[in-house]
Amino acid sequence: MQPLEWLKSRMGAREFEKLARIPDPRVHQFVAESAELCNPSEIFVCTNSPDDIRHIREQALATGEEKALNIPGHTYHFDGPTDQGRDRKATKYLVPRGDYLNPALNQIEREQGLSEVKGLLRNSMEGKTMVVLFLCLGPKNSVFTIPCMECTDSWYVAHSVNLLYRTAYEMFAAGETANQELFRVLHSAGKLDERMVSAEPSKRRIYIDYTENVVYSVNTQYAGNSVGFKKLALRLAIRKAHREGWLAEHMMLTGVRGPNGRRTYLAGAFPSACGKTSTAMIPGNTILGDDLAYLRNIDGVCRAVNVESGIFGILKGVNERDDPLIWKILHSPGEVIFSNVLVKDGRPYWLDMGIELPKEGENFTGKWWEGKTDEEGNPIPAAHKNARYTVALEALENCDPELHNPQGVELGGIIFGGRDSRAYPPVQQGYDWVHGVMAYGAALETETTFAIVEEEGKYEINLMSIQDFISIPLGQYLKNYIEFGRKLQKAPAVFGVNYFLRDLKTGEFVNNRQDKYVWVAWMERRVHGEAGALKGPTGLLPTYEDLRRLFKEVRGLDYPREEYTRHFTIRVRENLRKIERVVQYYKREVPDAPPELYQVLEEQQKRLLKVQAEAGDFASPDMFEEV
Repeated sequence: MQPLEWLKSRMGAREFEKLARIPDPRVHQFVAESAELCNPSEIFVCTNSPDDIRHIREQALATGEEKALNIPGHTYHFDGPTDQGRDRKATKYLVPRGDYLNPALNQIEREQGLSEVKGLLRNSMEGKTMVVLFLCLGPKNSVFTIPCMECTDSWYVAHSVNLLYRTAYEMFAAGETANQELFRVLHSAGKLDERMVSAEPSKRRIYIDYTENVVYSVNTQYAGNSVGFKKLALRLAIRKAHREGWLAEHMMLTGVRGPNGRRTYLAGAFPSACGKTSTAMIPGNTILGDDLAYLRNIDGVCRAVNVESGIFGILKGVNERDDPLIWKILHSPGEVIFSNVLVKDGRPYWLDMGIELPKEGENFTGKWWEGKTDEEGNPIPAAHKNARYTVALEALENCDPELHNPQGVELGGIIFGGRDSRAYPPVQQGYDWVHGVMAYGAALETETTFAIVEEEGKYEINLMSIQDFISIPLGQYLKNYIEFGRKLQKAPAVFGVNYFLRDLKTGEFVNNRQDKYVWVAWMERRVHGEAGALKGPTGLLPTYEDLRRLFKEVRGLDYPREEYTRHFTIRVRENLRKIERVVQYYKREVPDAPPELYQVLEEQQKRLLKVQAEAGDFASPDMFEEV
């Protein structure tokens, strides 16, 4: 029996007619296979009409997966106590026999993995509705476009998808997907408890079948595990980009305001909770994207698009003073989903929001009160550290007008940043493309954060802040980066930032949170040759005069020379140790690392040793010459 014929007997007439309008047989096949495996009581096809989108939102409330807050359009959702972040251990690549992925990547033999995850998905939607969603990654009608679809039994996940991505039912119905790769996601929250959260998190599995461009996710609701087009489909896009000669990246995109109304686009790769969204949301600039970007060489120019059209942002630390644009949207009528916050009297609260939190309320563990502890006696915070908000980008007043431009935007620069409390200065520029992407991207060393279900505070190499998602050999990924830059007529400038450098004596952060406003302004000026630089051993450093001027222009503050010296004194010994750790990692974990990596690090080591012989372990920026 043909899939469409089989589905006709399983679907209501209206929903079947919606699906039958789509001529792509791969769509019918995937919906039929998903329905046969998961056995839903109903199938709902979202056409992206206002009525269908409203129905999903209403069902999320009716089922209790979301609840309403006081501000119109605002809702909240809870994930289970152990379903609060990306789960590295449960996320695996399905690798066919005879194929090879780097041993550093979590993987399982394909047939074994399919048997396991399909066993968990079997009959998982009994008594529930399977929602079928059609979307596209990147703008429509573009060289960047990738059509995709998700089948899920979670109204919350479906609601989130509609806020985060460009809807594309019309594109599917018009037959425009026939000759394109199709990304597919099958998700089930599994059994739900009385709070409508996944009841069997120990059986959580997130498996990526890269041979078929399919993601399977079960027994989880956390959006990073269940909204398949975030980091899960990124893994598929990386393989597609590898074959076709472009880059699929974990990067924000922002339009930085320069002199005379100029807008310069910068991309930025940061691990989660390391400043990516706050950099994209600097007041006065525009936000084009906060998480995922595709980069292509178009006529010798590096152009980029936001894969998504919404934000799944971290709430911890968002406050009215430092994040006025986000704060405004979180306190104004409009469609926003809060997850894993504290709720009291219809209001959401999160950690470090700059106001006193209630002493009791409801949070991700149920009824909460100050002093409540978990099973091991540890205090339970009022809200989870990885509490999030989901909102459409176009709801923000600073949304960039080029969001849906099929040609993307020209990139002036790329930023790499992580949590490095010890070594790199707050901002620096690579000498050239290869030095920048190797010294700041490949050597990105960061402290793990609460966005991952794992121990916090461990240092690790996270190349390009994308290591968890790379589905090709890591060395090949670095080679692709080098070649991509070499083929451009003018490669973007490459910068390294570090918002988390600490004073070695006090342990306090050297940077103020708003200092990044100045660092980004300096980078914008460097792209256009309007700011000077000193040649430091790890990269080009800002001059004092430029920063003094920019601190006054951007923040209205004086910038004492002693503060400049504190920011940009090179910690020679710590940087030498960093190189040792990076080299050891690559020799151990990435045997196919390109020779350019070792060449860049060796030359950097020589420069540092020379500086150490002249100045000792701390080299003031005053000793470096202007270029």
